[in-house]
Parts: sequence; structure tokens; C-alpha cells
Amino acid sequence: MTTITKQIHFTRKARRKVAMPGPTPEPVSPVGRVPRVSKLMALAIRFDQLLFDGQVADQSELARLAHVTQPRMTQIMNLCHLAPDIQEELLHLPPVHAGNDPITERDLRPVTRLKEWRRQRNIWRQSVVMQ
Repeated sequence: MTTITKQIHFTRKARRKVAMPGPTPEPVSPVGRVPRVSKLMALAIRFDQLLFDGQVADQSELARLAHVTQPRMTQIMNLCHLAPDIQEELLHLPPVHAGNDPITERDLRPVTRLKEWRRQRNIWRQSVVMQ
């Protein structure tokens, strides 16, 4: 008689226990969370593309679809007025491991009001250095 020994572990898939081959995987330690302003910047870029493609008529329709108020949608879309390098830095902020986000959308509102990218960059550098 031949005996075959295999290592398996059980996991849940679609609300059922399933036997999986191999040992139990090591638990993944949390690496932090994506800062909220990074998520908002990504949303603003996506929403801007939806408007550009004509899939959505205007910001009012976007606000209804996203279940936010029209002023809040304006605040989110104003992030698109930032200089491209600032937008990129916002998208690539390091994960937050504990506590509050170091940069918030509210902190960026004065920067989004400026039309000149050079002035935006100066204020951005000052605010990042102070934190």
C-alpha cells in the first residue's frame, strides 16, 4: 500500500470552506493606508476624464452619481488645477501608518486658487517642508 502525504490548509471562498494545497500562508502585516488626499486626487483625474469623454454631462451630474454635494464636487475637481508635478506628488504620498493624514484637501484649497504654477509650487514646498 502506498501513502501520499500532502500539506493543505482551509480557506474561505464564496462563503464556503475550501481545501487549498500547501501550508497556511503567512499573515500579511498592514503597510498603512493610502492618504485620503491621494484618493481624492485620483478621483478628480478620473472625473475630469469622464467629463472630457462626454460620459457625464457636467459636475452636477457627477455630484449626483458620487453622492456628494455640488460644492464638495467643486472642491474635489479643483485639485485638477494644481501643477502636474504637485498632482503627481499627491498621488505618490507615502502610506499613513497611524494617526491623521499629514496633508488634507483643506490644506490645498489656497494652493488650488492660485493660477500660476510657480506660485503654487512655492507654497507647496513651504507647506511640505513645515510638516
